[in-house]
Amino acid sequence: MQQTPHINRRQFVQMGALAAAGAALLPGRARAAAQSLPALPYAFDALEPHLDARTMEIHHGKHHAGYVNNLNAAMEKVTGLAGKSLETILADLPSVADEAVRTALRNNGGGHWNHTLFWETLTPAAKSGKASDALAAAINGAFGSMDAFKQAMSDAAAKRFGSGWAWLIHRNGKLAVTSTPNQDNPLMKGLVPENETGTPILGIDVWEHAYYLHYQNRRADYVTAWWNVIHWNAVSDRFAALAK
Repeated sequence: MQQTPHINRRQFVQMGALAAAGAALLPGRARAAAQSLPALPYAFDALEPHLDARTMEIHHGKHHAGYVNNLNAAMEKVTGLAGKSLETILADLPSVADEAVRTALRNNGGGHWNHTLFWETLTPAAKSGKASDALAAAINGAFGSMDAFKQAMSDAAAKRFGSGWAWLIHRNGKLAVTSTPNQDNPLMKGLVPENETGTPILGIDVWEHAYYLHYQNRRADYVTAWWNVIHWNAVSDRFAALAK
């Protein structure tokens, strides 16, 4: 029977140091923490009749979950992300040298961030509320009136060709409406036009998966319905945090 060689304390410490050094080289080290699918703050059917339960269930549990899984796989391929927020990663995508990885981060990181904002700024119609005085004043200053803002936002959503988003963004101390294709968002400096960058405080998903089961090709009807379930307190809080 072969005997196990005796290891003294010094050898044990040295082996531990070598193991730690080796672990530092393993895949996944110095990479961003894994992202997770956020729970919806309401039931799937809570936004009916405006947004139907089946669409919400598939949209959240299939589409958003897919973005999260693919994002985590992409982040495993990039070093130097440890401690960085998803916002920071999205704002610095041009620095990712590998084009395939950069595209995966763009599509799936954008999909995760965009949908997280989307869920957080929705609420049952009875709890929708209204914009804070500060946000209402900023909207009036930027667009002339709340009705003019709603028209600008609805137009941006309706006119976005194919899949994408329409946004209300905070930029250089002012509000503006813009839109982006696919899962891009205004955080993505160097990838979206410079004059359309900013921090979104409200966004509407106009991918067909967001509305087609209930509204089919009637995107305008979906956009009209969406205005009924905006969580204005959440949007106002986002504006307040940026306006300080």
